[in-house]
Amino acid sequence: MTMQLQIRDLSKKYPNGVQALDRVSLTIKPGMFGLLGPNGAGKSTLMRTLATLQQADSGSAMLGTLDVLQQPQQVREILGYLPQDFGLYPKVSAVDLLDHLARLKGLVDSAQRREVVASLLQRTNLYEVRKQALGGFSGGMRQRFGIAQALLGAPKLIIVDEPTAGLDPEERVRFHNLLADIGEDVIVILSTHIVGDVADLCASLAVINKGRVLLHGEPATLVASVEGRIWRKVVAKNDVAAIKTRLPVISTRLQTGRTILRVYAETAPDTGFEPITADLEDVYFCAIHGHIGGAQPLAAAA
Repeated sequence: MTMQLQIRDLSKKYPNGVQALDRVSLTIKPGMFGLLGPNGAGKSTLMRTLATLQQADSGSAMLGTLDVLQQPQQVREILGYLPQDFGLYPKVSAVDLLDHLARLKGLVDSAQRREVVASLLQRTNLYEVRKQALGGFSGGMRQRFGIAQALLGAPKLIIVDEPTAGLDPEERVRFHNLLADIGEDVIVILSTHIVGDVADLCASLAVINKGRVLLHGEPATLVASVEGRIWRKVVAKNDVAAIKTRLPVISTRLQTGRTILRVYAETAPDTGFEPITADLEDVYFCAIHGHIGGAQPLAAAA
């Protein structure tokens, strides 16, 4: 039986009164799983909790037979984590720091450790710069090094939090290819506010906002659920505010001085609107604006 991550009614409220997690329940199977939500939605709180870096107020999380909240040390042994912000020693070389981290991960045999470190640097396309100080790495190189350290010890759960924020298009594609190559027998949770990352990589996803799971499922199924209900119109910028008071606008985009509106509606919402093929971004905005989803599910589709 493959290992699953089962999250049940996980809640967390910070001392300032912010309800970061509100009875989050998901079942996540091996493969790439996308966690989508705006900044402040609770994604990082959930990731830190699953990475055993903070406690929840209530609820449970089981990784196979391991209790994430009660057995943090055992979970860390099979966990790889790339946080949104992670520190590097700028004067240390990539190979030396990865060797040090491998030792901390329990790889005590020096020959085996050298082999593992070299293999991970090759896999992340950093072998040629392995002796370069990390302080000279670009943002994309830093992220790839982060994945290399996350892959130490052949983890069964890998958590990556906002990994492509700030990367240029070429590095983003390179990072996508690296994530996609991790393997189908590993649970990889990709937490991001970038819909395109999830659309490109993930077989299943959940949308979270204000600490609650709004919907989950396979991207194609979710897109099909709003197909035929997305309408588009190009309008003058100064007309946008008035239209928003009358119609369920899900997104606006400026293009050559004019604004493209996308609206969720069962039928043509107004004169001049045309039907348009839906995409995952439409699903995301429909969920965030409360037009679809909203229930707290118990399981996410594989």
